[in-house]
Amino acid sequence: MRATTGAAGVRAEALRGRLTDLKASGEGDLRALVGEFRRAEVLVPVVDGSLLSAESGGIRWLFAFTDEAALERFAEARGEAVPERIPVFGARLLDQVMPRVDGPAGVAVDAGSLTGFALPPVTGIVPDAVALDSAGAGA
Repeated sequence: MRATTGAAGVRAEALRGRLTDLKASGEGDLRALVGEFRRAEVLVPVVDGSLLSAESGGIRWLFAFTDEAALERFAEARGEAVPERIPVFGARLLDQVMPRVDGPAGVAVDAGSLTGFALPPVTGIVPDAVALDSAGAGA
């Protein structure tokens, strides 16, 4: 699997920086964070031909990682081998993949890390079809 490089790698690094700043200060611009996520190439784990996800409280959470190290730490914490992963731009994940999820869905970015962050299933972040605060959720 290829490493995240070039402009996409710079965007993933910028996203990690925003996540770190947000966690350190407790303050941040959510719109800017979502914008960085949309422009960044993230790694999405795949298990048995499906994107790795988890359900909690009726919400499907897709996992996305800003680099190989974050994905490796996640797998290690779960006591599992590092899964296959595909690089995908955050915008594609949000705009093309999320609408195919049945019911409300969000994205867990760098799950299990100190800079981990959830992009919740609300309008303005995820498509209306998977947003909790939209009439289209679960439709």
